[in-house]
Amino acid sequence: MMSDQDIKMLQDMGFEGVKIEKALAETGNKGVEPALEWLLAHAGEEIVSEPVPVESLKLRAPNDEANEAAASTSEEKADATPKSLKCDECNKLFATQLEVEYHAAKSGHSSFSESVEEKKPLTEEEKKEQFRKIEEKLKQVRKEREEQEKKDALEREKMRIKSGKEIAAAKKRFQEEEMKKIADQKKQEKMEERIARQRVREQIEQDKIARRKKFGMEGANVEIPIEPKVEPVSSPPPAPRNYTETKLQIRLTNGQTLTQSFGAKEQLSAVRLFVEMNRTDMNGPFSLMTPFPRKVFTEEDYETPLDILGLVPSAVVIVAKPN
Repeated sequence: MMSDQDIKMLQDMGFEGVKIEKALAETGNKGVEPALEWLLAHAGEEIVSEPVPVESLKLRAPNDEANEAAASTSEEKADATPKSLKCDECNKLFATQLEVEYHAAKSGHSSFSESVEEKKPLTEEEKKEQFRKIEEKLKQVRKEREEQEKKDALEREKMRIKSGKEIAAAKKRFQEEEMKKIADQKKQEKMEERIARQRVREQIEQDKIARRKKFGMEGANVEIPIEPKVEPVSSPPPAPRNYTETKLQIRLTNGQTLTQSFGAKEQLSAVRLFVEMNRTDMNGPFSLMTPFPRKVFTEEDYETPLDILGLVPSAVVIVAKPN
């Protein structure tokens, strides 16, 4: 769709309406600059176009009385032939009917008459001056476009920085939540351990009282021998301890070591995130591995819990550069 602003700018440069429409259509209505280049490249060509009907367009017929008066006063005026068409509302001259129709469609003017005035073509100096003005306006258009492109690039950079800050803030929130979760878990474990120790002490006291009563020595401040408990020879081995957390020593590439506790059911990806947020050796990608037995963890391992990977109750993890 042709822009009225582009058409007006090209009209101000001195181009005719038919040529303007042709130039904009040939350049895909992409703006003033490509249309100007097309017009300059086809400056000497004649543009042929279908006439556009304008219902409101009308040519005002010469007044009969004026013609009779002109005929009676001068034979030369009676024989004068029209050389152009004139807009009675803005007094512009047009050489062809197509220019009249285009002017009527764009301006809304509807009153035109024939004129003996001739629309003179531009002289060489006028053409040079017109091309000079066109080049200046073309430079201005290019300058405005470059400034707009710089503004757009600046806005994109601002959006990129904002997005980076939001990602960093999200990582920080995730780390804080993980640390809070670990602290709450440790607090709960300590409380459970304290309650268990208290129950053991209470049970020992109850056992002592029961032994004193058994031997009739209640209130005596003597030590009651504890009968040794005979374990059967074929007793099963004690059940393995169910660890709930693990303590990892993470060795960085610069020789420094990070120590951190993780839940036994946490995935290896939590260790990788901890390294990313606290490493002091380098930036960029890295991999994790264990020295004994030597194992380099893959992408699938990062979704596996630490107890399944054999990193519970404690282990040494080495940060290495990817191969």
